Amino acid sequence: SSGINAEWPLRPGEKAFQKQPAVFLNKKKLAGAKVAKTGKGVRWTKNVGLGIKTPREAIEGSYIDKKCPFTGDVAIRGRLLRGIVNNMKMKRTLTIRRDYLHYIKKYNRFEKRHKNISAHVSPAFLDVGKGDTVLVGQCRPLSKTVRFNVLKVIATAAADKKKFTKF
Repeated sequence: SSGINAEWPLRPGEKAFQKQPAVFLNKKKLAGAKVAKTGKGVRWTKNVGLGIKTPREAIEGSYIDKKCPFTGDVAIRGRLLRGIVNNMKMKRTLTIRRDYLHYIKKYNRFEKRHKNISAHVSPAFLDVGKGDTVLVGQCRPLSKTVRFNVLKVIATAAADKKKFTKF
């Protein structure tokens, strides 16, 4: 009995007890009342709107992420962008690549250009990988370079192999 709730243990690499700010964990038990031990604690989730469904892992999972749009304190507002996952080497952050064409008036032709965008990826999306197409939504700045949050995995890399792409 170290004082830490058994339902929310400290995970490897975490230095402090993690909890959702909207959930009160120290609910008093009534004298003589039976409490069912289901193993599931109280969990707070929200609907981000814009026609995007809350993932099952966000509702049923036990992760704590204050930057998650479904279980944390981040509002999605502004732009929704689609891109291909380029890099997943950061912790809970990925880089997406957005290809586009830029018109050169002098030559009456287009040139290929691209932008890399860093986006926070919630632990609700465990299956995202390099080459997947994802939908990201703009939010407040989460760090020096991160201003977007992954909202949905549109297509996986394995399913996209035979498809025609822009370039």
